[in-house]
Amino acid sequence: MLGMDLESFRWQEATFAMLNLVLLAALLCGHAFFAEHFGMPTLPLVGFLSTGFLLQLGELVWIQTKAKSFGPHTEQTLTLITIVWDLVLALTLGILIDRVDSPYYVLMLVPILLAAFRRSLVGTLIVIVTASAFQFYVVWHFFLLHPPLEEDEYFEAATVSLMFPLTGALVWFLVNHLRRKEIGLAENLTELTRTRERLMEEEKLAAVGRLSTAIAHEIRNPVAMISSSLATAMRNPISSSERDEMFDIVAKEAARLERLTNDFLAYAKPRTPLCRPANVMDTLGYVASLCRAHAHSRRVEVRVEGSEQVAASMDAPQVQQAPLNLAMNAVEASAPGGTVLLRARCADDSVKIDLENGNGPISESAVPRIFEPFFTTKVSGTGLGLAIAHNIARSHSGLLQLTDNTAARVRFTLTLPGVAAGAVITKA
Repeated sequence: MLGMDLESFRWQEATFAMLNLVLLAALLCGHAFFAEHFGMPTLPLVGFLSTGFLLQLGELVWIQTKAKSFGPHTEQTLTLITIVWDLVLALTLGILIDRVDSPYYVLMLVPILLAAFRRSLVGTLIVIVTASAFQFYVVWHFFLLHPPLEEDEYFEAATVSLMFPLTGALVWFLVNHLRRKEIGLAENLTELTRTRERLMEEEKLAAVGRLSTAIAHEIRNPVAMISSSLATAMRNPISSSERDEMFDIVAKEAARLERLTNDFLAYAKPRTPLCRPANVMDTLGYVASLCRAHAHSRRVEVRVEGSEQVAASMDAPQVQQAPLNLAMNAVEASAPGGTVLLRARCADDSVKIDLENGNGPISESAVPRIFEPFFTTKVSGTGLGLAIAHNIARSHSGLLQLTDNTAARVRFTLTLPGVAAGAVITKA
């Protein structure tokens, strides 16, 4: 309301133009309705009033269709022209009605309000003084043409003119008070934005610190095991079998470090997916085949359910990693004789992949952190499996959620974008 951008300027101009149009129409109708008192509107008066009405209407249409912002100089010039025109219009109509008690003095309020909105206090006072002078001029001009002079009419004109400084000063002080408040709010908002940016930067640094600590913790144990095993293997005397055992530990811990490094790289620098329509059941079937050897050793059944026509927009080789991580976790969390279910289903414009096992629940304290990197409840886990799966879901504009966590069932649901009917489906 108080700004000087294009939208605010357009809103203000539209408000003042509509006020002017309503006043002009109302005054002409009132003049005609009370013709016995004011006399019938003369042709020059109707013509000048109609000209003012059409010019105001033209300005309103022009402002509303204006697409490019005005410069400060253009806005000031347009405001000055509007104020001068409104004052001249009110003065001319007051003279043309040829009445000492002209109702057209009301039009003087419009330029005063406009000056209070956009000009300085001095500028507003100049407009007020000009409007008051015009009001006295109308009375003087009437008695110049229709003597003798009636001095009480000047007193009445002075009384009417009191409205001008009261209205102008009050509106100017209110507008500028609101404008100062608006500037203060804008400064507070800017400061809040800076504070938010600083907090976000500090949170990023804190997250990097937590991640670095987790990486150091995960790397320290295998490095310590490799160092101590090599030291033991090089110590004399030691038997050949003990030395072989130490070297076997070194090999296993080195493989563990390699797996940790690969998992971290997959989490930290995920590859941009090349999405295309792909058959989801092929992906789940491949994941199930990879899990079955490990599941068989733990006496766990892996089952796949879903329609062969279920398809999603995805990078199939990359998406395989997400259900594979979830399925391996589910197998390791299942009790002997349990079942891990991989199920695909369509839901509106998306595809949902459920992975569940019947041995739950995940502890309430662990649930908020299950997607955090390096958080794990397993002795030998890296804590990156779910974090990588979560990243893969987000890179596909999808979602990975824990949708069921009860004693009877733990279910994760991976949501992926569906494909349009008739799309060519590729095999995984």
